Amino acid sequence: MNQHFIVIGAILLVLAYLIGYKKQTWLLSGFNYRRVKDQKKLASLVGSYNLAAGIVFIISSFIDNPDVEILLPIFLMGFVVLLVYVNTKMVE
Repeated sequence: MNQHFIVIGAILLVLAYLIGYKKQTWLLSGFNYRRVKDQKKLASLVGSYNLAAGIVFIISSFIDNPDVEILLPIFLMGFVVLLVYVNTKMVE
C-alpha cells in the first residue's frame, strides 16, 4: 500500500468537493477564474477531473507496485490540457 497516493487522492477528493460542489473557484490557480464566462461549468469541469484523479490515485495506492513514472505525468498533462481549454475557450 502506498500512503503517498492515499494522501494525494484524499487531497484531490477534498478539492473536488470544494470546487465542484461548493463552487469555490478562487482555489484555482492559473485558470483566470475572474474572466471565465461560465463559473458553474468551470467548477464542474475541474471538480469532476479532481474527483476522477482522486479516485484513480486511491485505487492505485492499493496496487503493490503502482507505476509512478506513468501515473503522475498523465495526471499533470490532464491538468495542462484542462488549463489550456479553459483559458482558450471559456475566457471572454
